[in-house]
Amino acid sequence: MDNLGNLLDGFANVVTPMNLLIALLGVTIGTAVGVLPGIGPAMTVALLLPVTYGMEPTQAFIMFAGIFYGGMYGGSTTSILLNTPGESSSVVTAIEGNKMAKAGRAAQALATAAIGSFVAGTIATLLLVVVTPPVVSFAISLGAPDYFALMLLSFVAVTAVLGASRVRGFASLLIGLVIGVIGVDQTGQQRLTLGIPQLADGIDVVVVAVGIFAVGEALWIAAHLRRRAAEVIPVGRPWMGKQDWKRSWKPWLRGTAYGFPFGALPAGGAEIPTFLSYATEKKLTRHPEEFGRGAIEGVAGPEAANNASAAGTLVPMLAIGLPTNATAAVMLAAFQQYGIQPGPLLFERESALVWTLIASLFVGNLMLLVLNLPLAPAWARLLRVPRPYLYAGILFFASMGAYAVNAQPFDLFLLLTLGLLGFGMRRFGLPILPLIVGVILGPRAELQGRRALQLSGGELHGLIGGWVSWLIYAVVLVVLLWPLLGRFVSRPLRERLVTG
Repeated sequence: MDNLGNLLDGFANVVTPMNLLIALLGVTIGTAVGVLPGIGPAMTVALLLPVTYGMEPTQAFIMFAGIFYGGMYGGSTTSILLNTPGESSSVVTAIEGNKMAKAGRAAQALATAAIGSFVAGTIATLLLVVVTPPVVSFAISLGAPDYFALMLLSFVAVTAVLGASRVRGFASLLIGLVIGVIGVDQTGQQRLTLGIPQLADGIDVVVVAVGIFAVGEALWIAAHLRRRAAEVIPVGRPWMGKQDWKRSWKPWLRGTAYGFPFGALPAGGAEIPTFLSYATEKKLTRHPEEFGRGAIEGVAGPEAANNASAAGTLVPMLAIGLPTNATAAVMLAAFQQYGIQPGPLLFERESALVWTLIASLFVGNLMLLVLNLPLAPAWARLLRVPRPYLYAGILFFASMGAYAVNAQPFDLFLLLTLGLLGFGMRRFGLPILPLIVGVILGPRAELQGRRALQLSGGELHGLIGGWVSWLIYAVVLVVLLWPLLGRFVSRPLRERLVTG
């Protein structure tokens, strides 16, 4: 009952005229940038971090939540109309969605994506209300060794599980950890500052996020620039017939069931549940001949999984302080920008802020449904914006935002350097998320590791606490050794098949 009362208080804070206006602004911006290929919610939140310096924390996070959900909604428009996913989580939607659009059913594809996103987002946010408080209660019982083990699991998960290449994932993580430890350590010694006074306080996470995401992406697009906007399939006002509803509602629910738990896992994200949802719908459909030619189930399920995972990612971010995707990592940086530390004590120290944020997810989800259904043709027109104008504006706002952090010209040089690093990472296929997680969690992992070793007098066994840390280390070993174990298991199996 306490949680219900807190949620109602959160709704009371959200429904003030100013906060409703900020929520509407957030979902509108999020949808718009989600529509544009290559500009995802993570980049948008990173760009708007400096803009929100003068805002109250509650209002800033209402806007960020709207951008987070809006970006997920908007990504489906690009996938369906242009066959170009704005986010990796929208890749599966393009498989059937674009086929539907080419068959003259773009309106139905956009409608099932929007309504499915609303249904999944609402159910997943309800689950967020139910699941997060017990996770917080459990997290309070954890000690420094357990938190160190959790962060180690997060490092391994985002590098070894989510990426296509483990080597590239660990290389990206290492770069992030190096950036994260620049500055003065806890003993007062300078690390990797190269004698530059401006680096003594470290590199601000905002500058890192804006440089890697915004500048790196703009340079990458400039190197592969198409001066003409792509041809967009025309779309009318989205609607669904009786048969479309009948074929969509079960995939919406199944997609939600896949998306939320995967989003909440440290090795989660939206890519895995969207693929699982697509595979499930392909197996269960009564119209298998339509798959590969524009099956509505292949749009409804993955889009629901995508948006449910977005709510799921907020569980570990709020309860433990562990981000599982790039947008959650940037939102974690936003919390730190306001001097707020996500984790078990967040619900006690900043209860009003947390419950207002959760309530704003419900409000923003409803706003997104109202916006996306009638305004889909207008969002489609955004795809006609010439890329040079678009990315010139991004570079301008990125530079202004980075300069606003400390009002130092040196930050602009850092921004350009990090932008070139982001460009190089895209060129060589290094994932961005491990770097961002390394920058944010690296110093925190060092702090918890130091505390654990201090409690044990410097003995390594101090890094192993109770059963939680033992369990986490076992999972880490399985994840790291799985490819090797797979070879030993598969070799006898292959020999058996050959001899048989």
